[in-house]
Amino acid sequence: MALVLDLLGVFFFALSGSLLAARRGFDIVASLLLGALTGLGGGIVRDLILGVPPAAFDQPIYLLPPVLAALLVYVLHGSMHRFTRPLLVFDAAGLGLFCTTGAVKALEYGINPVAATVLGVTTGVGGGLLRDVVANRDPQLFDPRDLYAVPAMLGAALVTVLWTAGWHADWISLVVAALVFVLRVLSLWLRWSVPHAVRRPFADPTGGRGE
Repeated sequence: MALVLDLLGVFFFALSGSLLAARRGFDIVASLLLGALTGLGGGIVRDLILGVPPAAFDQPIYLLPPVLAALLVYVLHGSMHRFTRPLLVFDAAGLGLFCTTGAVKALEYGINPVAATVLGVTTGVGGGLLRDVVANRDPQLFDPRDLYAVPAMLGAALVTVLWTAGWHADWISLVVAALVFVLRVLSLWLRWSVPHAVRRPFADPTGGRGE
């Protein structure tokens, strides 16, 4: 069951990557690569931090979801003329699954609860961050009008608390992932956001170029 949840997360994130490639007019090879980067990136970062062989390279089955996602977008592109909404929905599904499975895997390897929560968030947002950077788009993670990392934080923290309390089962991870998905979709629908770093945001005097 854990493998199925992980593969579903890869598939949904890969779909968001392939849909973004379609929006940008990329070819099918770029769609496959962007989908694979989105679906596998967060898990690879997590596994490298844990010091274990990345599952994407250790188990070839992880390469199947990005291929299916790229083919699905290619075949159904005619009915996906409005890419923004499905991209966000698939991204929310991947976020929910990955923030929970990432935290659980860290806990299984004996990582302390706080670090496991951080790794869960890293797994959830890592792929989307890499996708946006490679596609030359402002990362969704840093959009002040969006609530992206908060659902992942809550989901990773909740599954970690339940695990620590002795409540650890695949169905619990799935329920928490569903809650993260619902929270993420609601935040998009109701346009929730978190406060800025300061009360009144000011312009960067360096123009974003650094000192």
